[in-house]
Amino acid sequence: MSKLGHTIYIAILSFIVAATFITILYLGYSYYNLGIEDRFFHPDHILLKPSGAWGHGFGIIGSLFILIGVSFYMIRKRLRSLARVGILKHWLEFHIFLCSLGPVLVLFHTTFKFGGLVAISFWSMVAVFLSGIVGRFIYIQIPRTIEGRELSLNEVRAMKSDIGETIRKMVALDDASYNIIVDSTKRKVESQHPNFIIRSIRKYNNDRKILRGVRKVLIEHKIPKSQQKHVLGLVRSDISLNKKIDRLVTMQNLFKYWHVAHLPFALIMLIIMIIHVAVTIVFGYRWIF
Repeated sequence: MSKLGHTIYIAILSFIVAATFITILYLGYSYYNLGIEDRFFHPDHILLKPSGAWGHGFGIIGSLFILIGVSFYMIRKRLRSLARVGILKHWLEFHIFLCSLGPVLVLFHTTFKFGGLVAISFWSMVAVFLSGIVGRFIYIQIPRTIEGRELSLNEVRAMKSDIGETIRKMVALDDASYNIIVDSTKRKVESQHPNFIIRSIRKYNNDRKILRGVRKVLIEHKIPKSQQKHVLGLVRSDISLNKKIDRLVTMQNLFKYWHVAHLPFALIMLIIMIIHVAVTIVFGYRWIF
């Protein structure tokens, strides 16, 4: 899948989730906005109530999406025989899609009113959804192969090319200017401010200063703009790789802790969901069948 195709793919999945939420909310807003006692008199009560044709359907379809999203991704991730079936990153993205669309439908199944054991399942689902967003952020910080396999620290270090030799062959510079550019790409041990936001701002400003310095050197030597762009691109890539090396171990440890929080909530949600479905069937509730 090309980069453009992948962007379109993600945009379509995101649009489906957003459009589903907005459409159902728009069509049923007058019903969902009423108190529980007043909903009985609403003309759409028979359709939108949890046991109604639409409301019940939202619960069934939403639960299926969640179960499919979780089970298929876990099977693909753990079975070696399926290692060549698609790219793991794309499976993860589809897992996120189904596990975002599913909770949206389950939310409308509850008609925004829930309590008892089901409330535990619902809030566990919310916790899983929110922790999934955090997990996705951590996941994309860890360098991976195109197939989605996590790279080791040594593999990331091996990705660093000899940028100095590349620049020396590309543009004509004196030794002092050449050393300025090469030194700018070397990893530096900086004082770590305890505040993450301040530390990030300082790092961002420092990176911008480095790029301005490299651009100034290139302009002073009247290097053509096309070559300037290429050199600056190399410097940006090297700076980016240095960042990945610096945060790789931290993100790997965070990802381990994230699993400790994400998986228990997912299990609680699934167990109570199964109990809820079983009780519903025992009491004779049926959908359109």
